[in-house]
Amino acid sequence: MEALDALINRVSCPRLEGPAPTAEQLEQMLQAALRAPDHGALRPWRFIITEDEGLVKLGQLYAAAARADDPTLAEARYEKYANMPLRAPMVITVVAVTREHPKVPVGEQMISAGCAAHAITQAAHALGLGAMWRTGEMAYHPQVEQGLGLREGECIIGYIYLGQRCRERRAPQLESADFVTRWEG
Repeated sequence: MEALDALINRVSCPRLEGPAPTAEQLEQMLQAALRAPDHGALRPWRFIITEDEGLVKLGQLYAAAARADDPTLAEARYEKYANMPLRAPMVITVVAVTREHPKVPVGEQMISAGCAAHAITQAAHALGLGAMWRTGEMAYHPQVEQGLGLREGECIIGYIYLGQRCRERRAPQLESADFVTRWEG
């Protein structure tokens, strides 16, 4: 796939099925992530790969966190949380690894980690895979962060759900002029 075609036509794929990306495809996506813009070469990211039984355990972590927030959580809601990671055969949790730096603000480091996440979705599209970047309350829940082993200065940028596309989707046609202004001083 041509680079511009991948950049212009990538769409999120909320419905994904197996099989999961191969080891070679996963490595290509991670290599793309490692090329994200990175002021100071800090590499302010890391990736947690979850598949198979790990997806069930991730769902249990979500459900336990939701129940900790609401001990009266209805069973149907509990099951919804438990099933969230099962919407794809692989989930990559993108973690921003930030630290104080004299020239690179933490916000820039977060953006860099976000660019790494975006590169994964772009590479997935170029490889013919489907991807969906998800966040939601479980991306910001302290119990989930602890369960995934996040350390001080780390936070979840998003969960990249990966798999085979269930159906083709087309990118919406947007006019760039609707999003551009020119500044002339």
